[in-house]
Amino acid sequence: MTWLFSPPSIDDVIRLLKAWRFWSVGALIGALIGAGIYYVAPPPYRAHATVLVDFNMEQAWPQETDRQQFYYLERETRKLEEIALSDSVIEVIAESDKAVTTQELRNGKLSLSQPAEGGWHFYADDQDPERAAALASTWSQIFVEQVRQQAGTSEGINSFIEATRTQAAQLPRDRSIPLSTYLFVSAVVFLAFGSFLVLFFSLTPTPLPSGEGRRGEGKGDGGDG
Repeated sequence: MTWLFSPPSIDDVIRLLKAWRFWSVGALIGALIGAGIYYVAPPPYRAHATVLVDFNMEQAWPQETDRQQFYYLERETRKLEEIALSDSVIEVIAESDKAVTTQELRNGKLSLSQPAEGGWHFYADDQDPERAAALASTWSQIFVEQVRQQAGTSEGINSFIEATRTQAAQLPRDRSIPLSTYLFVSAVVFLAFGSFLVLFFSLTPTPLPSGEGRRGEGKGDGGDG
């Protein structure tokens, strides 16, 4: 047990780093394992629709400082994000596809990625690529409609903000996690686990203490006499 918990020596580490066959074969085996996992249990498809959001800051704040424009941009961005994830929007999406629920939509099936100004990307994940594309398209459409309805209202967003769908048909749909990620992660994990086994569970027998060896040799000599 003392040998099991003792750290490897510097010679063991150097020997492992020089073992190019271990790194080459280990990386290949790990990549094959990752490819197998990818094809046996593939990740869901991910489709995304794009909406162009223009804040028109020059018109909204024509004579204000950059600092005031920054706060305006941050405030209105938060309002737009609240609209995109609001209950009314999520419920309409769920009604458009009876196979999903509002809880599923909020628990990772929908995700939003956006800069402060420019293209807002509406992502939808599903095992069916057509359903993922339909969810993303519906989400972006409802978002644009809500922005136009609430623009200029007392509790809504600024009237100068415009939202336009730039990508609604033939939405791109790919796996949410690419095959290359599976190959890389699996190879790294396999090599890390293999290195641990080589350093701490070496098959080389542990040498006996010198005292026990000498006692054994003395008994052997006495027997011969």
